Amino acid sequence: MNIIVDIDAQRLSFTDNVGAEKHYTVSTATRGTGQQFGSEQTPLGKHYIRVKVGADAPERAVFVGRCFTGEIYTESLAQQFPQRDWILTRILWLSGCEPGVNKNGPVDSLRRYIYIHGTPDTEPMGIPASHGCVRMRNTDLIELFKAVEKGTTVDIR
Repeated sequence: MNIIVDIDAQRLSFTDNVGAEKHYTVSTATRGTGQQFGSEQTPLGKHYIRVKVGADAPERAVFVGRCFTGEIYTESLAQQFPQRDWILTRILWLSGCEPGVNKNGPVDSLRRYIYIHGTPDTEPMGIPASHGCVRMRNTDLIELFKAVEKGTTVDIR
């Protein structure tokens, strides 16, 4: 079981334990790839899913600090909070595997809060538009979330 995020193609590919593949269009960082804390770039390299958040949350549930706020994303909520970076539906929190590349110190993906997460349907997919995370359509994320386990490898390249 593994996930590959292809930055150039803006595509996430998931292979399950029997070799079946599923592909999803995603959106990675507007600022490209990079490892440094505060860069708002998507980190490269080998990661794994450290934490799964939101298993029982409704679709379009709003998360702040990995906690469900009780809000469900709507266009009117977006108008009330135009500056929010919307983290919706589910969170797959990533931890780096490569010391000095994406683990430990100022390059640590876990400490950078790098997630695979849902986003409003109005946000573009297939082009870089995030603040460093990997954004997915909410329905796609629900499907992926059900299929993966903590510890699933995620290679971002």
